[in-house]
Amino acid sequence: MRDLAESVESMEQLAAVWRVMVLDRNPRADVRDLPGIAVRWADRRFAFWNCLTLTDVGADAGLLKQRLNGAAEIMRSKSHPGFLWVFEDLLEDPARAVLGEAAGEAGLAYAFPGTGMAGDLLPIPEPAHPELTFVRVTDDALLTAYADLNSRAYGFPLEDGRDGLAGSSLWKNDVFAYLGLRDGVPVTCAATVEADGRLFVVLVATDPAWERRGYGEAVTRKALYEGARATGLTRATLHATAAGAPVYPRIGFRPNSPIGFYSLADLAD
Repeated sequence: MRDLAESVESMEQLAAVWRVMVLDRNPRADVRDLPGIAVRWADRRFAFWNCLTLTDVGADAGLLKQRLNGAAEIMRSKSHPGFLWVFEDLLEDPARAVLGEAAGEAGLAYAFPGTGMAGDLLPIPEPAHPELTFVRVTDDALLTAYADLNSRAYGFPLEDGRDGLAGSSLWKNDVFAYLGLRDGVPVTCAATVEADGRLFVVLVATDPAWERRGYGEAVTRKALYEGARATGLTRATLHATAAGAPVYPRIGFRPNSPIGFYSLADLAD
């Protein structure tokens, strides 16, 4: 039987971090912990802050179908779209085999893949990149630049990204959020935040015009370095997109569970 400890950790880190993030954006956010489903839904334009995740460990096919139907019902009740995150290693093998079919029957469409990662990798050396200078996000102008980088990287309208971050005192004070500047212009960003004795890496993005130059890795190392220096933590976790998945093992992260992201099918058409 495979060891699920790091997959469970990955799911629990999402639930812990996203609770803080969505309540920062909307004090009346839906942050219920239902049987088998963690709801972390700010119901704002920034889709990443509208999140559900399945929390059962070892769900069989029948329970999976029940949870997917319940998740789709919750998503349909909201004003703004978001994503259901499914940590696939937490499913029994027969349930995993029918995941795509069961999601379709529930009215959900596969959006994109991800990978949970973790590692006991801190502290790390202070990072540097010959083409970048790093600056911590401490004011609204820098936070807007951070939001805009995420919008460009993930294909969101600029106003959606700003809806997710603009004006946040949490991001300016408690999150170790950094921009990488090239000739004074923000081109990449990454952040870490403390969660249950770990540093969680969140919202890493690079301007598409400046990809494949090592910028994302460099700024992620900076956010990890500064977060570890401030907190003394030695373990870090993250959820990687397909683009980022090859980068993080170079820093010391180890993949655990594949993640499937699902949206409502009628919004994906």
